[in-house]
Parts: sequence; C-alpha cells; structure tokens
Amino acid sequence: MPLPPPLTDHEILAARGPKEPVDPWLPIGAFVEPERQWDGRVLDVATILLANRECPFRCVYCDLWRQTLDEPTPAGAIPRQIDIALERLPPASVVKLYNSGNFFDAAAIPPLDWPAIADRVRIFERVVIENHPLLTDDRVLRFQEQLDTRLEVALGLETVHPEVLRRMNKRMTLDDFARAARILVKHDISVRAFVLLRPPFLSEDEGIEWALKSIDFAFDSGATCVSVISTRPGNGAMDRLQAEGWFAPPKLSSMEQVLAAGIESGRGRVFADTWDIARFSACSGCAAARVERLRQMNLSQTILPPVVCDCGTGDRQA
Repeated sequence: MPLPPPLTDHEILAARGPKEPVDPWLPIGAFVEPERQWDGRVLDVATILLANRECPFRCVYCDLWRQTLDEPTPAGAIPRQIDIALERLPPASVVKLYNSGNFFDAAAIPPLDWPAIADRVRIFERVVIENHPLLTDDRVLRFQEQLDTRLEVALGLETVHPEVLRRMNKRMTLDDFARAARILVKHDISVRAFVLLRPPFLSEDEGIEWALKSIDFAFDSGATCVSVISTRPGNGAMDRLQAEGWFAPPKLSSMEQVLAAGIESGRGRVFADTWDIARFSACSGCAAARVERLRQMNLSQTILPPVVCDCGTGDRQA
C-alpha cells in the first residue's frame, strides 16, 4: 500500500488539543538524576525544562508544544528560570537546558540573554542544550566562547529511513544532520542524538531495524551518545495516524532489544528514555522491574539478565 502524503503544518496544528498555561518567568520543571558519562563516571545531572516560545518546526510526532508560549520569550526570563531551578535543586555536576525546541532559535532563547545564561551554568563541568540541525551554525560557536566549560548539543536525528523522515515534517535531511554534527565535532563540542523507536509508517520489526540503523548513523556522524525514545500517541497528529492504521506504539520488549544491541555494539553510550515507558508493557506485573532493568543498563552500559515473569515476556528480552 502506498504511503499517504505527509501531513501539512495546517493539518498538524488542526489535530492539536489546547495548550497548558505557561508562565515565562517560571521553569516548566527541574530534576536531578544520574547519568553515565563518556569516561565511565556516573554523575548527577540537573535537567531544567525551560518555558519559552514554541518551536517553529511542526514535527508530526512532537508533543512538547503543549507547554510553550505563542509569543517570543521575554528578555531576562530564561536566566530567571535557571535561577529558580538551581535554587530548588540539589548539587549536580552536569546541567541540561532543555527548551522543548531549539536553543538557537532567537525567539525561544534571546541571544541577549546568552551571557547571563553562561554566568549561571559555567559552574557545571558540562552543559547540554538541544537544537535543530538547520540552526546549528556559528551561533553555537559564539555561545561556546561565552561558556568557559564543556558544551554538548543534542540533535534530533529521529530516523534514517528516508521516506519516514520526509513524512515527519522535520524539514531536514540526513546530510543536514551530518553537516551539523561535523561542525560541532570540529569545534570540540560533543554531540548527543535522539532516535525514535518505531516512528509512524513502520512495523514493529521495522521499527527495531531502523532504530539500530539510526544509532549507527549517529555514531558514524560523530555522536558520543544516543538516546532512544519510544514514539507516543497523544499529540493529535499521531492519534490521527494511529486511527488511519499508519502508527502503533512500540512494545517495551522492542526497547529492551534495541538498548541491548546498541550497548553490545560498543560504539558509544546508548540510553533508553524511560520516561513513562511502563505504558508500553503488556504485563503490569513485570513492567516496573523491566523499566528498572533499563535504567540500570543505562547507567552500567552492560546487558543485565532479563526479568523473569509468568507472562513470558522475560523470555523475549535481549
């Protein structure tokens, strides 16, 4: 069956529900959790979810728009959000500034605030931000000069399946991703990649196959770690594709298989995004233990014994 035409911006926006109220002077959230580093250390990482203007790219799978502003972020708001978050959080060695979009979108993170942001986060040994490959250029280098600490940029690769990537409305090619990664690596900026497990238009087995191909491509491009994210319904556009038979959420066993294969490759750190991942388990009895196994594999980067359960799911774990 031929694939349907890609959803347009208008169709993606029309499928949405309402946004949540957002105060531009308060962070969306903040938390500290451990994460394995490139040198094998497990460090506490502070993640600050910043409130800012919505990303201009209308990716079909994205649900981060729910907690974003419709107007440009006021000057001074981002440094204030960072202050509030750091006052509430325990000490950490690394900080992630995640803003539901692109750090170098001037309407999301005003460039005039870069010096104040740098002042607040240079106490960390590494600062991680997220950005679209098409916005990865000399702006990144100008911010790096102000930081005086290590910078890491997380880029959304999503999938290397050419037809699926085109239908994601991400507005980039694989060459765009590779170009952005080359710029970062050339200037001693670490690259983190996001990969989707079973994006729309793929079967369960295809979802596993293309996630592993995408992990390989990310490492080939210079990434030092890859975070694999289970594709979810619930943003409107994905629900439409699910109703039309073009999407189904991945199984938890598929994430287990992808994480194990990624770690076994030994090419770099591979993480399973465990946020709300228990929902993808068919068995409530073993879901919590299987999620904890994924967390421990993230930290150790070793393949742990499978969880044994009467449901038989443990027999299918990698």
